[in-house]
Amino acid sequence: MVDITHKINTLRYARAQAIVKVSNEHTIDAIRNKSVPKGDVLEMSKSAALFAIKRTSDVIPDCHPLPIEFASVSFNIDKLEIQIQVEVKTIYKTGVEVEAMHGASVAALTAYDMLKPLDKNIEIHSIKLLEKKGGKSDFNEEFRKSLKAAVIVCSDSISAGTKEDFAGKAIISKLESLDINIVDYDIIPDDTEDIVSKVTTLVEKKINMVIFTGGTGLSPRDVTPEAIIPLLDRNIPGIAEAIRSYGQQRTPYSMLSRSVSGLIGETLVLALPGSTKGAKESMDALFPYILHIFRVMEMTRHE
Repeated sequence: MVDITHKINTLRYARAQAIVKVSNEHTIDAIRNKSVPKGDVLEMSKSAALFAIKRTSDVIPDCHPLPIEFASVSFNIDKLEIQIQVEVKTIYKTGVEVEAMHGASVAALTAYDMLKPLDKNIEIHSIKLLEKKGGKSDFNEEFRKSLKAAVIVCSDSISAGTKEDFAGKAIISKLESLDINIVDYDIIPDDTEDIVSKVTTLVEKKINMVIFTGGTGLSPRDVTPEAIIPLLDRNIPGIAEAIRSYGQQRTPYSMLSRSVSGLIGETLVLALPGSTKGAKESMDALFPYILHIFRVMEMTRHE
């Protein structure tokens, strides 16, 4: 199974269809009149679909077990076709497309099984996904290709050359996967004046995002929050809360992080943990969802 532990829960929705085509009007009449010997075709097919939706992971090897929080099955009879539509919702880390298609498929097979004594020429076709929502596809902001970002590592030991940077490179890797332009990558000591100078210079250059990693812990030299907070025009506390909430599900030590987020003018400034794991998890918690802030600012400029 694919590793989805790095993903966040979002509302996921899928709608799928299957079509059962019979060969004559007598079969359709039997369905409408509920005179099929095996029982009410539509009600049985609906029940089978609901069971199938909830048991998808038992049948499809790579499907993750997930909570089904809504499912519906509807039918429309059009001439010789029974059109089946299935809708599924969940709040989880992965989507419900396969669950919806599995439900539609089993509903169609159930109808086939119940009708085959009456009709030897039934066809099942057009099993397909009609619609899906949720996950990264909902946050595919095309404008992000024009965004410019700077990644700054705050570390006495890395700047002195006694350690290698991995956290900053993990941040860069995430940004590059989203087609965001990296225009600056620098390593500076844990020094308030150096941090302030770096932020000021990058804001003046109108860099869209300045992401610091390191200096958000509790040692005497961890001064990144103290350097950045006085410079912020607007604090955005929800971003740091999202980082800690995401991390807390993975390690209880995340509560100790002093991550910072806010705007200086139209530059988003983030201060993330300095550990490679902490930096990577913080990026997974925020991106690409955080990029919506630039869409909001663009809309505000045109109001």
